[in-house]
Formats: sequence, structure tokens, C-alpha cells
Amino acid sequence: MSTYKDLICYKKAYELAMKIFHFSKTFPPEEKYSLTDQIRRSSRSVCTNIAEAYRRRRYKDYFISKLNDSETENTETEVWLDFALDCNYLSKADHEQLIAINTEVGKLLWYMIQNPEKFM
Repeated sequence: MSTYKDLICYKKAYELAMKIFHFSKTFPPEEKYSLTDQIRRSSRSVCTNIAEAYRRRRYKDYFISKLNDSETENTETEVWLDFALDCNYLSKADHEQLIAINTEVGKLLWYMIQNPEKFM
């Protein structure tokens, strides 16, 4: 791998962040500074933390720490997706699609955290 953009985990996380961006365009205006902003920020933060971790991968503890931050943001994104569903901003099918990607990202992050030497 030559860059963080080659990581499957990053690609999936970026895909999810972009899907969330497009879906959140349809959220009501009153959610602009709450749910819309929060779900976009947390999903994007997953990507940025992966990139930061990869850039500092020669430092195992830092690498794992940033991946843990990414995993935490991924979990936050899941909660915001649940709110979007329960507020009827997402259909059940769209929610399931986004949650499936989110879960996959979480599993990939967990693998990276448990096997840092494979990425260093």
C-alpha cells in the first residue's frame, strides 16, 4: 500500500461519508446545525482519523490511538443514523444500507486495531 487511500477501510468509510452527505441534503432545514451537521462531521472524522493514523503508522501506539478515535466516530455515526431513521428522515431500506456499510467499516477498523503490524 502506498497511501491511506488504498486501504479498504478508508474507501468504505469515504463511501459512507459521501452517501450520508447526499442523504442528509434532504433533511429538514431545522436540522442544519444539529443532526445534519453532526452526522456529516462524525462520518467524515472516521476518514480523517484513518488518514492520520496511516501517516503516523511507524508509531504503533499513535496508530492504534487514531484508529480508536476513528472507531469511536464510526459508532457516533451509527447513533446519528438511528436518529435519522426514527425522525423519518431516512427510509428503513436506506438506513439498513448505511448501517451495513457502517458496520463493515467498524469491523475493518477493529481488524486494523488488533493487527497493527500488518499496516506498519
